[in-house]
Amino acid sequence: MRHQSNPPQESTGQQGGAVDVVGMWVTADGHIRQELRADGRYDEARGSRPSAYTGRYTVTGSHLDYVDDTGFTATGDIRDGVLFHEHLVLYKEQQA
Repeated sequence: MRHQSNPPQESTGQQGGAVDVVGMWVTADGHIRQELRADGRYDEARGSRPSAYTGRYTVTGSHLDYVDDTGFTATGDIRDGVLFHEHLVLYKEQQA
């Protein structure tokens, strides 16, 4: 895997035309909760297991690239406000 730090076309949040992804994303059954932070880090809880996966992510348009702290990579895409992350479908939790 080739790594390029902070390429200009990638961003977190809503900069450079990227979709605003920051916040908590949850599966319909609530089993998986993925927090996408403004600093480009994510923390994913699975069931009663907090921080099951942690790492960094970048956003290009509506596409997300994830790199887990162990080196595992994954991708995701946001379509119509829904995050399709590999085999998962996550919905953005609304802030009260």
